Amino acid sequence: MIQRIQTLYLLLAAGISGGLIFVFHLWTNAQDVQIFAQDDYLYLCLFLASAFLSLISICSFKNRKSQFVMGRLNIILNFILLGIFVYQSLNLSGETNVSEKGIGILLPIFSIVCLVLANKAIKKDEDLVKSVDRLR
Repeated sequence: MIQRIQTLYLLLAAGISGGLIFVFHLWTNAQDVQIFAQDDYLYLCLFLASAFLSLISICSFKNRKSQFVMGRLNIILNFILLGIFVYQSLNLSGETNVSEKGIGILLPIFSIVCLVLANKAIKKDEDLVKSVDRLR
């Protein structure tokens, strides 16, 4: 059933990963130039892969187990993206590239929260179906 709450959470995660990266900047460099995700292909590919995985997960609503697994993979992908951001901002000496962090660095955290809530709802649906199957 596509009209479940996990669809809303997954759609929100896809919107965060695929849409808000063009609105919020990741950081501002030493020359006061705002760096967005589309300026670096690695960040752009990881964000768009996360959005694509969320949309594929929405489309596979009939198979809850694969939907749950895709949600987990998407969470791992967002943790990798967050780890790259933390490494980028902490490992540079003297702030050569990152002068001021932007709100875009927090987007994977918001996406992870939405994905965890979606996985919780998927698990709840799966448990409900299993309990009904036991009664038959």
